[in-house]
Amino acid sequence: MLGDIINEVFSTSGLFTLLMLLLLQAVLGFDNLLYISIESKRVGEEKAPMVRRWGIGLAVLFRVVLLFIIVGLFDAMAEPLFGVYLSKFISGEFTFQALVTMAGGAFIIYTAIKEISHLLTVEFIEHTDGAQPKSVAQAIVKIVAMNLVFSFDSILSAMAIANIKTLDAVGHPVIHYQVWLMAIAIVVSGIAMALMADPVANFLKKNRMYEVLGLFILFLVGVLLVTEGAHLGHLTLFTYAIEAMSKSSFYLVIFVLVVTDIISTNYQKRLWAQKEAELFSDGSEQASRDGADAHINRKQQRV
Repeated sequence: MLGDIINEVFSTSGLFTLLMLLLLQAVLGFDNLLYISIESKRVGEEKAPMVRRWGIGLAVLFRVVLLFIIVGLFDAMAEPLFGVYLSKFISGEFTFQALVTMAGGAFIIYTAIKEISHLLTVEFIEHTDGAQPKSVAQAIVKIVAMNLVFSFDSILSAMAIANIKTLDAVGHPVIHYQVWLMAIAIVVSGIAMALMADPVANFLKKNRMYEVLGLFILFLVGVLLVTEGAHLGHLTLFTYAIEAMSKSSFYLVIFVLVVTDIISTNYQKRLWAQKEAELFSDGSEQASRDGADAHINRKQQRV
C-alpha cells in the first residue's frame, strides 16, 4: 500500500499532477487567506497570529478528512435532496453540494457588506478592528467553517485534475482519483497559507486603504459561490436559469478592481500633497503644482 502511494507520487506523471494541484491551491487559496486575515483581527492584535495558526491548522486537517469523504460519497452528493417547483417563479433541484456552496457564498456576501458598512460608519477608522469583538474560539470556528466551504470548490477542481481513467473487466470506464496527491497538495498549501497569513494581515493593517478592496474581492467570492451553487441546483428565477460566474470573468473583475484601486490611491495621494502644499503656502496654483511634484519625487526615491 505504502509502496504504491510512493510510486504514484514520485512518478513523472504524479509529480506533474502534484505541481498542477499546488498551482490550483495557490490560486483558489487567495480568497480564503483574505477571509482569514479579516476575521482574525476581531480577537485583537495580540491573539490574532495564534488564531490564524490554529484556524489554518485545524482547517487543513478537516479539509483532508473532507477530501476522503467527498471522494467516497461523490456520487451520493450529486443526487438531489429536494426540489422546488413554484410555477414560473422559482424551480430547482438542490444537492448537498449546491446547498453548502450557496449558503457559504451568501454568508461571505453578508460578512463583506457588514464590514464595508462598518468602515463607512465607524468614527475612528484607524482604531477599529471589526464591528464586534470575538473570542478566540469563535474566530477559529468561523475560519475553519469557511475554509470547509471554500474546500468544496477546490477539492472538486482538484478531482478534475488528479484522476486516472481505466477500463474494468467488461470494458466500462472507471475513474481512479489520486487522493494522496490531493492530500499532499492540501497540506503544502496549508503550510504556505500559514506562512503568508501574518504578512497579509500586517499589510492590510499598515495599508488600510486596501482593506475596502479586499472586502469587495471577498464580496465577489460570495457572488461566485452563490451563482455556482445555484447552477449546480439548476435554479431558475422567473424562467431564467442562473448561470455560474466563470473563473475567467471572476479573475478579470479582480484584476480591473486592483488596477483601478492602485490608480485611484495614487491619484488621491497626489491630491492630498497638493492640498497640503496649498495649506502651508499662499494657496497659489504654483504651490499646488510644487506639492504634486514633491509627491512624485518622493515616490520615485522610494522606488
